[in-house]
Amino acid sequence: MYCKGDVYLKDVDLKKEKLPKGIIGISLILVLGALPPMLDATIVNIAVNDLTKLFSVTFAFMQWAVTGYSLALGIAVPFSGWLIQKFNGKKIFMGALGLFLLSSLLSGLAWDIRSLIAFRVLQGFASGLLIPTLTTMIVRAAGAENLGRLMSIVGIPIVFGPIVGPIIGGLIMKHLTWRWLFFVNLPVGIIALLLMQWKLPEFEAADTGARMDWPGILLLGLTSGMFIFGVTEIKGADHSIAGVLFILTGALSLAAYVLYALRTKEKALIPLKLFRSKNFSASFISLFLAGFATNGPMLLLPMFFQNVRGLDSITSALWLIPQGTGMLATRSLVGKLTDRIGARFVVLPSIAVTILGTLPFAFFDMGTSHWFIWLILLLRGMGVGGVTIPVMSDSYVGLEKGQIAQASVATRIIQNIGAAFGSAILATVVSNSLNGKAVTAANVSGAYHAGFITSLLFMMTAIIPALFLTNKINTADKTN
Repeated sequence: MYCKGDVYLKDVDLKKEKLPKGIIGISLILVLGALPPMLDATIVNIAVNDLTKLFSVTFAFMQWAVTGYSLALGIAVPFSGWLIQKFNGKKIFMGALGLFLLSSLLSGLAWDIRSLIAFRVLQGFASGLLIPTLTTMIVRAAGAENLGRLMSIVGIPIVFGPIVGPIIGGLIMKHLTWRWLFFVNLPVGIIALLLMQWKLPEFEAADTGARMDWPGILLLGLTSGMFIFGVTEIKGADHSIAGVLFILTGALSLAAYVLYALRTKEKALIPLKLFRSKNFSASFISLFLAGFATNGPMLLLPMFFQNVRGLDSITSALWLIPQGTGMLATRSLVGKLTDRIGARFVVLPSIAVTILGTLPFAFFDMGTSHWFIWLILLLRGMGVGGVTIPVMSDSYVGLEKGQIAQASVATRIIQNIGAAFGSAILATVVSNSLNGKAVTAANVSGAYHAGFITSLLFMMTAIIPALFLTNKINTADKTN
């Protein structure tokens, strides 16, 4: 498909046990470039309380450093689909990473809260361009037969972000100045840029004549932005009505996009034709539910450790390491199995394991043995690691070359929305469970139990779309 030197990125035989070194090298370089933005969000999130005091502003005002980042990220994703179609993928990725590093430097040099928020918005926009571009480039390089194993490599920063980010953020706030929350991105990012320039092959444009679909970009950007902003506002009891109005605006924007896409057909940024694919539609729904059911508890767990177990922020982050270990332990096996037997029979057992690894948290309290909690977190991590990778891989199975970028945009948008809904709704459940009750250990534990039960309900719902994911076992039997 694409080549540089002796590295040919074409179809790879499914029977090969190992991926070609050239493709693995390309994937690792791209993942290194994606690591700073994946870490950045969690590094900054844990420092919001400290930054509020340092800048002498209200928590709501300081929260815009996080909200602005998320909004810009959601708005940028639709742009990436057009960019990767029209321009060289390598240049787009390097340009987006360069913009992210520049905005990180500026954020670290910010002179007041307003300048920090402005530079964080720029950071978010650059981050929104990076991940869809990365997935599009890897799918084009790998071929459908090797997507599971390649996605398991792409999943590395997704695993490390929520685990390592809070630890780095906590250590920086304890031992260094807050400016290093942003400067820490620079060394890794610069190394990644140098490796890309030296080793990354050219990813030529799929359609140099592609026109910017302004109505589609604006409607999808508005949909993503309003949904994310709406659920963020719902977290605060004082802004719940405004949050609902923003979500309704997002829903209207989505409806308008559907009507627009029906009229423009293939010219739309995300053609509705994509949803004729059973496995793409199943993946799309699964990614929303997975974002809800897995990312939501990612927010609840450190809060549970701090508010129920009485741990500080750094120790809470350290307690999440077993979960990250579980995700890493299954990553390679999950990728291989996805390529061999299809996503369906990888995701269904993984959902079951995730449920088993989440259910005990509906009963844990301040007296539960920390060893037992760590063991359950390890189990939960093994389950979670087997959900997202196969579903992401399956969303590209059977797609034409020109549809890959479109699928990357669609899946990234729904992941962002699912994650935002998950964290907001579970936080709301916990908050509402405490309304009107005395703040006792039993009541606080009960509130978090309600949050974990809610996440379990959504995880069980994810079984339905998982039944429609790709099954390669029957195909292999027929072939033989």
